[in-house]
Amino acid sequence: MAKLYFYYSAMNAGKTTTLLQSAYNYRERGMNTLVLKPKVDDRYNPDRVRSRIGLESDAASFESEDDLLALTEKIDKKTPLSCILLDEAQFLTKTQVYALGEIVDKLGIPVLAYGLRTDFKGELFEGSLHLLAWADELVEIKTICHCGKKANMVLRLDENGEPLKSGEQIQIGGNDSYVSVCRKHYKSAGT
Repeated sequence: MAKLYFYYSAMNAGKTTTLLQSAYNYRERGMNTLVLKPKVDDRYNPDRVRSRIGLESDAASFESEDDLLALTEKIDKKTPLSCILLDEAQFLTKTQVYALGEIVDKLGIPVLAYGLRTDFKGELFEGSLHLLAWADELVEIKTICHCGKKANMVLRLDENGEPLKSGEQIQIGGNDSYVSVCRKHYKSAGT
């Protein structure tokens, strides 16, 4: 039975690497997959998903207003799909998360969504909020704080490496802009 999975974590936990490994496992067994990513994630090539350790794969990118069910149905008719893998799922809209459930329930295709749980203010992203509520399976991918404890929070840093307390929720960046920390170090950073 197909399910909607949400793999979530703080930054630098290996979400994209895990997604790419899963895609590889399906493809190695002769199964077709569809890797998706929001266009707002423009760090690298818009038609590729790339991990920080250099692994990458072709991906179909989409806008916040795109209908993911219709997109999947169109592709599935041409080439039957065994799995949908979606990177940066925190950027999904409520409607798109609902569509992922429809892909699972109507088309019988498993969906593996990977994303951040919270932003640098400690608040849920829209996509994460609805995935936490509607996913069949929740899987935390763990990473560690500089102190060695589990990191479950994200700090956004300014150009001097100082934690920011305000700003837009979405700012695409990598290791230079964000750091994962435990709750204790998140609070002591003054956020």
